[in-house]
Amino acid sequence: MGAQQSMNPRLTSVLLNLGHSLDHLVLLIFAAAVASIANDLGVDRWEDLMPYGAPAFFFFGLCSLPAGRMGDHWGRRKMMLLYFAGIGLSSILVSQAQSPWQLCVLLAVMGGFASIYHPVGIPMLIQNSTTPGRAIGINGMMGNLGIAIAALMTGWIIRDYGWRAAFWIPGLISLALGWVFWRVSDANEIPPVKKMPTFSVESQANQFTLFFIMTLAATTGSFLFNFTTNGNNEVLLNKLGDQWRNPAVIGTLLAAIYCIAAFSQLIIGALIDRVPLKKLYSTVIFLQLVTIIAATQLEGWSFYIAQLCFMCAIFAAIPFTDAMIAKYIDDSMRSRFSGARFAISFGVSSIAVWLIGPIVKTWGFSTFLWLMAATSAATLIVISFLPKTMDHSL
Repeated sequence: MGAQQSMNPRLTSVLLNLGHSLDHLVLLIFAAAVASIANDLGVDRWEDLMPYGAPAFFFFGLCSLPAGRMGDHWGRRKMMLLYFAGIGLSSILVSQAQSPWQLCVLLAVMGGFASIYHPVGIPMLIQNSTTPGRAIGINGMMGNLGIAIAALMTGWIIRDYGWRAAFWIPGLISLALGWVFWRVSDANEIPPVKKMPTFSVESQANQFTLFFIMTLAATTGSFLFNFTTNGNNEVLLNKLGDQWRNPAVIGTLLAAIYCIAAFSQLIIGALIDRVPLKKLYSTVIFLQLVTIIAATQLEGWSFYIAQLCFMCAIFAAIPFTDAMIAKYIDDSMRSRFSGARFAISFGVSSIAVWLIGPIVKTWGFSTFLWLMAATSAATLIVISFLPKTMDHSL
């Protein structure tokens, strides 16, 4: 029956973008629900439960390497079908966890399936695009809208139905999206390694230099991304005070930040196709650093505004590494290249999720924010070493 399936490239692209939303949504439900989960599982403090979520992000990174290889050799469509099915089933299983360690193992399994998206879904999306910056910008916006949905949806679902429903509902949605993807995507897809190269790639030495610097920048950027998206909920609670201790209200406030910040990627995606990439990247990271430092000095609603500003800059930085891959790496090997980069950056940065609880518990939120600023500064230093070939647009 597979050979009889219809092919709808536009709807396939829509589903790939929705898959990015889903990827970030399921990974951040735990952070948004950690206080409720801790209470239900008999853990005294949310800080003590937070490290149990770190394996999900570790395997999210580690499994990107085999996922990328399979995407290039086995086929991206098949891997995306595995992604939707795996996310759906594993999310439903997470909702049935009865202890912190069961939760830890099941979250790790979910993280493994979630790892498929970035090295497979994004190369599949841009493989025939004439404006990769725009396509990456839209895709990045959709991914970060998933973060907004996680914050908003989780808070309201927890209030009315409990934390378990916050996992099984997205699980069912993923299975439904996977069925539609199976029906509309091209069943006769040719694995990328079997295609002829579409353009000349950079020299091996330049590719190695680019990969090394890009991976360092992606790692520090992922550290900051994990610090914020997994810690923003509790940081905002601390800055606004106990009168706002309502998961639905805090979730709504964070969802507003993430929705607004997500649109920064649309702007960056358009600029990447026109503006020198290295200069644009450096400017975004500089704004990121300045706004985080400002946030360390603020409280209450002033902090909320600063949080909105630094999240806009953090989200705006995300498309750059995918844009570099689109420009300098041939489609026949993009999934493997992306998989290696994500395996290192996401795997190492998973430590950030583990660190949030102990850092806040021992030194407080002020130290946590300064550590974020230091991470941003490290990114700025790393990208200053990008090759001079970055000094022109895509």
